Amino acid sequence: MDIKWYGHACFRIREKNAVVVTDPFPSSLGYNRPRTRADIVTISHDHPNHNARTGFQGEPFFITGPGEYEVAGVFVTGIRTYHDTKKGAERGYNTVYMIRFDELNVCHLGDLGHVPSQSQVEDLSEVDVLLVPVGGGGALTPAMAAETISLIEPRIVIPMHYKTDVYDGGLLPVEQFLKVMGVKDVPVEEELKIRSRSQLPEETQIILLSYK
Repeated sequence: MDIKWYGHACFRIREKNAVVVTDPFPSSLGYNRPRTRADIVTISHDHPNHNARTGFQGEPFFITGPGEYEVAGVFVTGIRTYHDTKKGAERGYNTVYMIRFDELNVCHLGDLGHVPSQSQVEDLSEVDVLLVPVGGGGALTPAMAAETISLIEPRIVIPMHYKTDVYDGGLLPVEQFLKVMGVKDVPVEEELKIRSRSQLPEETQIILLSYK
């Protein structure tokens, strides 16, 4: 499995013959999202920075809400959550996606705006890689992200949706999340490559990906 971050909440997750793209953004956001093939595109909520439907090679299957889906040998479960701490009263719904490949499970939290409930955590069992917003701005703050990670207990954490040199958006920088987590000097990788479950760390590990 290869995981590439394009910026904000957009990732390309590629394994064998299937490619999944999450929360694609428009070119106006400032990040560079190369034209890529996609079999599946997941959209966590209806916002221009998360729901761009153009710029793909092929004809991807778009998933825009809760439910169970199977496309190109990939199983995707969409779980309804909220974009705020008031059950959607302020910002509406958000969909968290569990993306299950042959060996590995990836969870994309979208713009989750609250710490998940116990029942939601049970739906998010056996997460190998957690793609988690950490910069606030209507999604999880650094402290909320840390609490969410402690509940889900993933093997690998990849932060997203934070302030960068390209996009501010009223978000906090990733360094504030790392401080809450009590870690520093986290190397930045161009891409995460996992060839088998045996490569997964025993304890939760944070990995930063470059958007450049």
